Amino acid sequence: MGDAIELSAWQGPWAADDPDANFKAEIALHCLEDPLPTLRRLAASTGVPLGALVRYVLVRWAGAGSETLLAAGPTIVERMWQVAADAKAEGTDAACRDALQTLAEMLAWLRLPLSDRDAGPT
Repeated sequence: MGDAIELSAWQGPWAADDPDANFKAEIALHCLEDPLPTLRRLAASTGVPLGALVRYVLVRWAGAGSETLLAAGPTIVERMWQVAADAKAEGTDAACRDALQTLAEMLAWLRLPLSDRDAGPT
């Protein structure tokens, strides 16, 4: 429970063909900001220790994927993944457009309980 972790700013490098290049670019972009001033202000205003807030943020972010999977269910996630994989395998602009339309329709169905909100993409 007492692990110390250095919050380091990282800017790469990574290969252009790295399958995680987008994720790494996002990490590098977010490393330009220092989250500690915001968390220190929140800790001071709430009385929650800084380490507990950092732990909370990490757990919430790391658990978001699991929460999404639980909410959507593994079947729909696999169906959505297959739509994207098929379009990537075909490798054409038309396949990508069709996949985007299919995914938008799937998301519209998943979003149906929220239908009182804005209509979103069509």
